[in-house]
This record gives sequence, C-alpha cells and structure tokens, in this order.
Amino acid sequence: MFENLTDKLSTVFKQLKGHGKLDEKNVQEGLKAVRVALLEADVHYKVVKKLIEDIRVRSLGQEVMESLTPGQQVVKIVNDELTKLMGLRHEDINLSGAKPAAVMLVGLQGSGKTTTAGKLAVYLRKKGHKPYLVPLDIYRPAAIEQLTKLGEQIGVPTYPTTTDMDPVFIAEDAKRIAATQGADVILLDTAGRLHIDDALMQELSRIRDAVHPSDILLVADAMTGQDAVNMATSFHQAVGIGGVVLTKMDGDARGGAALSIKAMIERPVKYVGIGEKLGDIEPFHPERMASRILGMGDLLTMIEKAQAVVDQKKAIELEKKLRKNQFTLEDFRDQMIQIRKMGSIGDLIRMIPGLGQNKAFKDIDVDEKELAHIIAIINSMTPQERKKHDIINANRKRRIATGSGTSVQDVNNLLKNYEHVLRMMKQFTKGGMKRMGRGMLKF
Repeated sequence: MFENLTDKLSTVFKQLKGHGKLDEKNVQEGLKAVRVALLEADVHYKVVKKLIEDIRVRSLGQEVMESLTPGQQVVKIVNDELTKLMGLRHEDINLSGAKPAAVMLVGLQGSGKTTTAGKLAVYLRKKGHKPYLVPLDIYRPAAIEQLTKLGEQIGVPTYPTTTDMDPVFIAEDAKRIAATQGADVILLDTAGRLHIDDALMQELSRIRDAVHPSDILLVADAMTGQDAVNMATSFHQAVGIGGVVLTKMDGDARGGAALSIKAMIERPVKYVGIGEKLGDIEPFHPERMASRILGMGDLLTMIEKAQAVVDQKKAIELEKKLRKNQFTLEDFRDQMIQIRKMGSIGDLIRMIPGLGQNKAFKDIDVDEKELAHIIAIINSMTPQERKKHDIINANRKRRIATGSGTSVQDVNNLLKNYEHVLRMMKQFTKGGMKRMGRGMLKF
C-alpha cells in the first residue's frame, strides 16, 4: 500500500532538499510532481486540487522562504496537510447510548463485511466489550453460515438467523436477546448487492429506524480506489454512515480511497483491514498514515503491536537472562513466535523510520516460512540441546534435520545465526551499543 506514492514523493522531496533556497519555480515544479503522484495513486481529483493549493500557499509563505532548511519545511507542510486531509486523529467506533449498542456494517457484496464483523468482535472484546454477532444477509445462506462459524471460532455468540426471517425482526430480536445475555454491543452484518439499488437502501433504512444504531460503518474494498469514494457518497446520502472500514489495505491498494473519503463525505476512515486473520484489523490513525506515506515510518503502531503480543512476565525474565548471558535457543524460539504474532516482517521493517526508504531494506522480501522452519528446528531438539547448543554434533544435526523436515544446512545456518545473536548481545550487555549496531548490519 502507498509504495509507489511513497517512492515518488521521496524523489520530489530529495530534489527540493537539494536546493539551498527555494523559489516559486522550485516549489511549483515539485508540486506538479506531487500532483501527478497523487492522481496516479487514484486520489480524487477534487481532493488533489485542494491539497496541492493548500500546500502551495504554505510553501510560498514565510515559514519556508525564511527557513534555514526550506526543503525539510516543505516535507513538514505536506505531512501536516495529509494528516488534516485524513482527519487529524483516530475516531473510534461510537458505542454511546443505551446498551447493547447496535453497530450496522453496510456495503456492497464482496467488500468483506462478514469477515470485518468477526474482526471487530475480536477487537472489541480485547477492549473489554461483550460483542454479539447478528447475520442479516438472508439472501445468502453462505454468509449466515460464515458468520456463525466465525462466532464459534472466536467464542462470540451469534444470533440463529434463518433465510425465512425478516431482517428487521432479526435485528430487533437480536438486540433483545443480546441484552439478556449481557452483551453490550451487537454487530449487524447486513446484506450487500453487486451494485447499489433502491431495494438495498430501503432495507438498510428500515433496519436503521428499527434499532437506532450508535454507529453505521461502511465496509469498502480499498482496491477499488475512487469507486470506494463514490460508493461511500451513495451510502451516506441514503442511510447516513458514521465512518468507514477499508479492507485489503495489505494488498496492492494505491491508497486513493484512504486519502479521499474524509474530504469527500466528511466521515472518517475508522479502521483498516490488513490481512486475512481475525486479528488483522487496525485503528486508522491519520497522523501515522501520513508518516508512512512520506517514508518516515510508524513507530507508535509498531510499539502497540509489540505490546499486544509481549508477555510482560516473560519479558522481565528474558531481560535477566540477557544480563547474565543465558539466552538459550528456547528463548530464541520464543522470540521468533512473538515476532510472527506481530505480523509481516516486511511491514514491521517499513514502520521503522529510515529503514523503509533504505535501499538495503526497501525491497526486502522476508519469507515467513523461514520463521516456521526455525521454530520447527528448535522444537526438534532435546531440552538439553536447546540449553547447550555446543553439544550438537554432526549426528545430532542429522537427527534434528530429519525431525523438523529441513536439511543439515538449515540447522547449521540457524546455529550460526544464533551464535551471532549471542555475540551481539554480549556486546550489548557490556555497553557496546555502537559495536552492536555494526553487527546488526552484517546479520
């Protein structure tokens, strides 16, 4: 996502920073390139026009022209304006009012509503809520079955919808039953269509008027670009949406929808789907997204991901082991497992400021299967081998390789990398931060 846009903006900013002083001609040339990059990213042309004008006015003002670092000031201005364009700050799902609060998920067929309902249930439960899933797509038995299975998988109760029921009755009855079961939010997975039609909008309006939802979230496919904006406009005019969930943001989405929706319909993007797993949903933070677009990383999101998977007790124990140089292969395996839980390694690298645009890391393609192989190899060792890796001889390596379905070379590579990590940690515990940094570049 945004990869091409980030590359092109970085080129423009590099050229601007190359000028000791900026004049109107430099700025206009740079903004022309920015305009083209935004249009190619499928940002709505009206949004591009206003954004470029706002950047131009500020870039030609005193804050840039009198600055000692005018190029960097322009980057800051672009960052500010992109953030403002997307909404300044994250807006969470609205669950105000009488409980259980009702949240309607609307959108076209195939946008990912049902999966998003499951993801939001997982997200809300982590926040301390008690969600209740409600299938309202009586026209597609597969959608009812899918949501029911998702509910069973994540341990969230689901209303027993059948195809002969009326969607309005289901929504009202589900709200009543959810209240008796102690649920504080019901997630209504409404029916979709291949295209927007009056029948769909009328049904959604009847459901809305019956349950008075605290929030109506449009689920839109980020891959559709400007079409997502047009769809959002139609749904907002018909039923009044409170926000948007963009799915498939981990794919080849050019980013146009994320940058355009807030400006076009005055409703924020609240969440983004970043993968197929039920935990792969993130709150949308405009300031962090702007930072990612400009290749400046996103450490806050990375820290939040780490906090969500790190066991604090184990972290304290690991710190003690590191200080005593007692970091075993078992500890190494546990760290690999936690890294896998945080998501794609490539995405994590791009969140670190500077690395995303570094040629050495930019096109890095980390094979997630390699982590699985590492874990399998360590699991094939005996407890004694995990604690004292130097007792692993040639015969033991062959046995470990056979047990893990890998090769002896894979086992050798793991042990070599593990020993390299031990050396780096030894330097770290002695205060050799600079030496460790050089060592990591070789790893």
